[in-house]
Amino acid sequence: MLAIPPEVIAEIKYKNDIESVISPYVQLKRRGKNLVGLCPFHNEKTPSFTVYPENGSFYCFGCGTGGDIFTFTGLIENLDYIEAVRLLADRSGVSIPEKGMDDSYQKLKTTILAINRETARFYHQILMSDAGRWAMEYLTGRGLTVATIRHFGLGCAPDSWDSLYRHLTAKGFSVSDLLQANVISKSSRGTYYDRFRNRVVFPIINVRGNVVAFSARQRPGDTKAAGKYINSSETPVYKKGENLYGFNFAKNHCAERVILVEGNMDVVSLHQAGFPNTVAALGTAFTLEQARLLSRYTKEIVITLDSDAAGQKAVKRALETLKNSGMPIRVLVLPDGKDPDEYIKKNSPEKFEALLNGAISDMEYKLLNAEQGLDTQTDDGKLQYLRRAAAILAEVSDRMTEDYYAGKLSERFGIAKNALMATIEDMRRKEAKQQEKKQIERVISPRYSQNDINPQKRFHKKAAVAEETVLAVLLQHPDLYGVCRAQLPESLFVTELNRRLYRLLCELLEQQETADLSLLGQSLSAAEMGYAVSLQNSVKAASHADETLRDSIKVLKEEALFNNTGEDDGDAWENQMRAIIETKKGD
Repeated sequence: MLAIPPEVIAEIKYKNDIESVISPYVQLKRRGKNLVGLCPFHNEKTPSFTVYPENGSFYCFGCGTGGDIFTFTGLIENLDYIEAVRLLADRSGVSIPEKGMDDSYQKLKTTILAINRETARFYHQILMSDAGRWAMEYLTGRGLTVATIRHFGLGCAPDSWDSLYRHLTAKGFSVSDLLQANVISKSSRGTYYDRFRNRVVFPIINVRGNVVAFSARQRPGDTKAAGKYINSSETPVYKKGENLYGFNFAKNHCAERVILVEGNMDVVSLHQAGFPNTVAALGTAFTLEQARLLSRYTKEIVITLDSDAAGQKAVKRALETLKNSGMPIRVLVLPDGKDPDEYIKKNSPEKFEALLNGAISDMEYKLLNAEQGLDTQTDDGKLQYLRRAAAILAEVSDRMTEDYYAGKLSERFGIAKNALMATIEDMRRKEAKQQEKKQIERVISPRYSQNDINPQKRFHKKAAVAEETVLAVLLQHPDLYGVCRAQLPESLFVTELNRRLYRLLCELLEQQETADLSLLGQSLSAAEMGYAVSLQNSVKAASHADETLRDSIKVLKEEALFNNTGEDDGDAWENQMRAIIETKKGD
């Protein structure tokens, strides 16, 4: 039974058409009866993100993400299905009946947040006690004041195997919930131990003010520690690529610009030094989700990562992620290999502010970085650099920016500007052709990997294609459900994914006249919803749907007969062959 009544889902969809939901996040252009734009879920240069207003769905042909207004809202706002439905309902003034709602997952999330809150309180109390003296001395030795330490709720995990475990179980939390929260772990002997031990603890707090995870630094001199920093694993309340350390405070101070740094200590030190608009990624490369989060709060991002090789590599990755954000991006490279925390301590906040104001644009940084390893005083070095620079400018969509930097390069190296512009345009055309070729290859000869939505298709291609066609027909022509009900039991489906989707569709069509995928949102993952939408908008059932359906059913029956053939049972094999021949005669 659906947790949210179908009529409520229908009303929310009616009051939130898909174009109005997506357009604040994606610049859409009309292409026939559909809309296209650059996908917000992966980096791309040519639009492959398509919106289908006719059936209220979207699909990206580049990354395979797809769904309806609830899927999009959940992905873009980092919400689960129920939360996305509630958000859209609130926006449009639709009330959701609470009776009969399945809120077990929401209750688990609430419990984990309570566990995290109590864990942060426990670690902070340890830090402020004699047991945490070493951690307090370390933090104050790094220049932090007690006020700053309290402000960020910093803590200390004691050098004990199970002190937190005993504390939380005494508070009434169950072991299973503690494991889900990832604050304890289970040993091979079946005993439980604390996730963090003998470390300085940084609570990670989301934009709503909830403690969602922890990052912990080893005690200086601890040679037994496994890694300088360890972080919480992902949980129902925490996705590391969707949060930023310090953003719970920075969101109120970053209307003009936000400073992106590398480490937690950089964030804390810069906040204390008067830069409360500072954030850091959390143990991972900067992600599209983090970029989208920042774009809703600020006008400009200044990337201020360490000037060592690893830091510069991180700058390049961040620039790649941010290139479609639409925000001005600047880069601050600190001198002498220092990080922001170290630079401010050895200089002053005023000098850091001056460097910040002089940060170069992302384009200047890329062009400057392209000179590495080249001697531009030689003719060969100049030509190599100009080719690199042309490739960088070929990725620019703003023609004014392209023209400006092409003019500067022309003047600096004494070459004709029109020659450089011609090279840029030639590179752009070649790249567009390569992207088009890749997209065609993905459609014609898809590559299979562990992450494929339906990996069983590799081994049952003929049956899987027939299954997909049946599903496409049902999604586009639900009036043909009677044919499936009479002729196609779900047991004939070979691949588990298609079998489950078929079962869900049949259950839905027993109750509804339309195959509205939004009514299956609670039963499908985001990836599965994208797959279903791709079938809903495919050309498999574009014409002669009745005939196409019957042909696909016939294929599945034949495949079932072949797959069930026993090598030792000659009579059974002969009977099956006769059945296939009779089936073909009847056609």
